[in-house]
Amino acid sequence: MTDQTTPSPASATSPARSDLTVAAVAEEFGRDVEANLARVGELVADARARGVRLLALPEACLGGYLSVLGSGRDGTHDERPADLPPVMDVDGPEVRRVRELAREMTVVVGFCESDGDQRYNSAAVVSGDGVHAVYRKTHQPLGESLYYAPGDELVAHETPVGRLGVLICYDKAFPEAARALAVDGAEVITCISAWPASRTATSTDLSQDRWTQRFGIFDQARALENQVLWVASNQSGTFGKLRFVANAKVVGPGGDVLATTGTGAGTAVATLDVEGALSTARRAMFHLRDRRPEIYPAELATSTALAKEHAHA
Repeated sequence: MTDQTTPSPASATSPARSDLTVAAVAEEFGRDVEANLARVGELVADARARGVRLLALPEACLGGYLSVLGSGRDGTHDERPADLPPVMDVDGPEVRRVRELAREMTVVVGFCESDGDQRYNSAAVVSGDGVHAVYRKTHQPLGESLYYAPGDELVAHETPVGRLGVLICYDKAFPEAARALAVDGAEVITCISAWPASRTATSTDLSQDRWTQRFGIFDQARALENQVLWVASNQSGTFGKLRFVANAKVVGPGGDVLATTGTGAGTAVATLDVEGALSTARRAMFHLRDRRPEIYPAELATSTALAKEHAHA
C-alpha cells in the first residue's frame, strides 16, 4: 500500500482553523457489498486518525464497477459484463452505513443508484448529519450507456467542508464539466473514478500506460484551469477484464500534485488553507474572471460539432 501525506507550504503560516485536510483513496472494490462496507470503515478510520475532513472514495465502491466496458464505439470489443452492480437507494441501508461511519467527516462515495426503472452511476456526499448532495455521472465512455442513464445536472453544493463540486471519472475529460462547477462557486472539486488502463495498447509498466498518463494530465489541467483544489480518487487492482490505474491524488489550484498514491492502493492526503491557496493562485491571473463568454461559440453549449471542413486548392 502506498500512502503519501503532503502539507502545503502555506499551512506552516496559516491558522490551524483555516486548514483543511483532504484525502483521495485508491482501492479495489468488487461485488461483495458487506466486504466493501467493511473496507470503507477501515479507510474512514485511517483517514480520521490523520485528521482528514474530506475523504473521496472511488467510483462504484459500494457495489463494484462494470467488469468490461462493452463493444465501444468502434465495435472492436463485443463483450458484455457477466453481472451488473447492485442497485441502491440514496436513503437505503448502504449509504446510511457510510453516513454512520463518516460521523464528523465529509465522505464522497460511489454507488449504483436506483430511480424507478433507471440506473445511475452516482456519487453521494455524506456526513453523520445526512446526505448533502447526490451527483449522477454525466459523460459516459464506451459501453457504459448500455447500463446506466446519464445525469443532467452540474452544480456545486454547500457542505461542511465548503462549496464542493462532484464529478465522476470520464467527466474529467470534458473541461466544460469542471468549469460549470467552478463558475457555480466550487472551491474544491472531487472526481471519483474507476479509470482503467488502456485495453488496446496496455503497458506492462502501469505508470507508463497511456491512460495512466492521461488520467494525471486531466487532473492537473482541470485544477489549474479552474484554480481549484482537485481531489481525485480511483479504483486500483483488477475487476473482470479491467485493470485500474490507481493514482489517487490531490492537486492544488496551481496544478501542482500535493499527494499521490502512484500506481498502488493507498490514500493520498494533503493539508492546506484552501481560501489562502485559491487567493494566491488567483491573485495575478484569475481564469474565471478573465473569461470572455460573450465571444465563445454557442456550439460550446450544444451537441453541434465545431469542426469545419477546409477547402484545399
